[in-house]
Amino acid sequence: MLIVEDDKAVAIVTRGFVERHGAFAVVGEAGTGRDALEAIEAVRPDLVLLDVHLPDASGIEVLRVARARGFAGEVVAVTAARDLETVRAARTFGVRHYLVKPFGLEAMRERLEAIRAELAQVEHLATQPLDQRAVDAMLQPSERQKPGSAGSQLTLDRVASLLAAVDETVSAAEVGERLGMSRVSARRYLDRLVVEGRAAVAPRYGGTGRPELRYSAR
Repeated sequence: MLIVEDDKAVAIVTRGFVERHGAFAVVGEAGTGRDALEAIEAVRPDLVLLDVHLPDASGIEVLRVARARGFAGEVVAVTAARDLETVRAARTFGVRHYLVKPFGLEAMRERLEAIRAELAQVEHLATQPLDQRAVDAMLQPSERQKPGSAGSQLTLDRVASLLAAVDETVSAAEVGERLGMSRVSARRYLDRLVVEGRAAVAPRYGGTGRPELRYSAR
């Protein structure tokens, strides 16, 4: 895995997240678009954690150039950008996974687990003739992450409706309690609403420890 992040402190924390997960090894770090392209060319990583905002270039532009040069690895867009245009541009160049800053260990773990499962599936399918079912399996995200599944969309709409109905901001734990789901699941749907531009998120500081993320409808 290659970590592309201009904030050194964030890069160190991200490396720690990845190393604790254990399924991927960090093969390099880059803090600029230029360094990222050189690193991708040199090590050809299976996975890139790509910050969208870099000091010398957009991460989307870095990805466009990398794809043009033949890079076919997986990419997780790590971004504070929540506008639809950025998400659409990333999808154009094959991004299927996002981490919205600030993110926690659980969000990182979920993305890495999904990608590990997808890579294992591709490796398995490579050993057998490809029929229509096999091709569909390769092109579609795992069922847990699949945005078009009926259950997933229904739950997403329930979370969006709850945000629209409350006057105050809410945490993932509060959403989970009200809708009868785990905090982790609620956080995943809330982050998806943020990426789609249907919700806003902001940290709330108080006392010691990590700030609490609070969500509201947009």
